[in-house]
Amino acid sequence: MSGLPNDEDANQFMYERYVSSGGFGRAPVNENDLAPRLVILRDLVRRFFPADRNAFILDLGCGYGVLLLAARREGYVQLLGVDGSAEQVAIAHRLGISEVRQGDLFAEIEQTAADVLDVVVTYDVIEHLKKQDLLRLVAEVRRVLKPNGRWIIHAPNAESPFFGRIRYGDFTHELAFTQQSLGAVLRAGGFGQVECFEDEPVVHGLKSAVRWMFWNLLRLGLRFFIAVETGETAAGIYSQNLTAVARKL
Repeated sequence: MSGLPNDEDANQFMYERYVSSGGFGRAPVNENDLAPRLVILRDLVRRFFPADRNAFILDLGCGYGVLLLAARREGYVQLLGVDGSAEQVAIAHRLGISEVRQGDLFAEIEQTAADVLDVVVTYDVIEHLKKQDLLRLVAEVRRVLKPNGRWIIHAPNAESPFFGRIRYGDFTHELAFTQQSLGAVLRAGGFGQVECFEDEPVVHGLKSAVRWMFWNLLRLGLRFFIAVETGETAAGIYSQNLTAVARKL
């Protein structure tokens, strides 16, 4: 077949068809379709964003901008999201999420001045990068953050027994991480403080409360399994994704 991408362009080939190919799941038709995801992202905003509602926040690889919508509803006003997929940007604008624009992740951050951002978010982004590009991104994010600025990362957690559902659930994924490997990359890149968190169910009603209860029971079993095999008793992170917060000190 003619017109097939070479190895370097394979991911770009898919990004251009991310919505139409089903690679990003079912596209939202209206704001009601965003409700389940908004619950999760509102929790992330409340837990990890700074208290200052005038903080400058850049969401790289923002998709159709649901995190930005959650942040806007929490009162944040200095918001910008960038995504390379024209299909996803079009969805964002159709949904009224005007903070999203189309652009290349690296082009955006490389043209940003040093020490100007309070928060950079990469939600389900760094797993799409090759190792050398991730190291390049680490350096650029650290450069553009203000002192004590934070980088909020959401990525596949290779410590989960079911991480393959995420790692191989998207053809464009290249990497998965544990809290140890991600922390090592970030500290090697100059971040002074790195914390990693489990993606446990967000309680917002009876059903989610039951899920939260069963999740905490199941994770005890996973901790026991690891302790039996290795003798390690330290708490691990067992959800299929993890959240990391790295600070520029």
